[in-house]
Amino acid sequence: MDPLMPPPVRRIAPTPSPTVVEPPSNGAAQPSNEAAPAVDLHHPLGRPASTEAIERMRIESVWLAYGERWVVRDVSLPVRRGEVLALIGASGSGKTTLLRSLNRLTEVTAGAARVGQITLDGQEIGEIEVNSLRRRVSMVFQQPNPFPMSVRENVAYALREEHPPGRRRKRHSRGDLEPAVIDALRRAGLYEEVADDLDHPALRLSGGQQQRLCIARALAVKPEVLLLDEPCSALDPISTATIEDLIVGLRESVAIVIVTHNLQQAMRVADHVAFMHLGELVEYGPSAQLFDSPREQRTREYVSGAFG
Repeated sequence: MDPLMPPPVRRIAPTPSPTVVEPPSNGAAQPSNEAAPAVDLHHPLGRPASTEAIERMRIESVWLAYGERWVVRDVSLPVRRGEVLALIGASGSGKTTLLRSLNRLTEVTAGAARVGQITLDGQEIGEIEVNSLRRRVSMVFQQPNPFPMSVRENVAYALREEHPPGRRRKRHSRGDLEPAVIDALRRAGLYEEVADDLDHPALRLSGGQQQRLCIARALAVKPEVLLLDEPCSALDPISTATIEDLIVGLRESVAIVIVTHNLQQAMRVADHVAFMHLGELVEYGPSAQLFDSPREQRTREYVSGAFG
């Protein structure tokens, strides 16, 4: 073939004529038993709308420090069930420190201090016994961290650890815990993949499956708030898409706060977005507003890729 000549034209055979379905004899459309899901027209991707948001936590004028250095400065935000709140910003902006403060994980660092109020259902979290708080406000970390035991035992471990403060731990048999284990795995979108081998070592699962197992373990104790610290940063695109779909579905039953450096991910999963820079909350608002028409110049520069 002459390299200067265009390639031959490919002709595609037409498909047969479509079949036309006649309407009912009375001319009226038959009602469907299933209503079409409502779509959130204000979300940049037009995903299914959530139910009415209910506030579970409130961050009020919070300052956080490590030693002499303030890393979060005067931040106020609501955390609501029915919504996903995304914290975005460049490295060192205070996102993860703020996230970890919501279940008092910052306190494990020597010299950590907090000024301001963080409440869970109206109660200051400093007044809640720390283990009880961390059952109610669960966290999933950047790297999947399953325990070196079976899939079943990873989830059952969280359930066995659940007991009222000040009382002896109740011993649970495997049969007692099985329904709760299965329910947690279903909510995490993992059960169908591991149903035939719950005794499979968790460390042999793929990275995406391990992360969903960690989410199942967090969900097993039925928390009110789920904290996600860059949960997809170590995962492939297919596993990331699976977990993003899971996050959007879970927001109906649990308040979700996610830290992410991926602006496209924040756009896909978040209902509200908080942009932080150098420890300050620069802008907070609905996802569509913050990405399409940010009010602050620093926000416009960050979402346009000018820095970060």
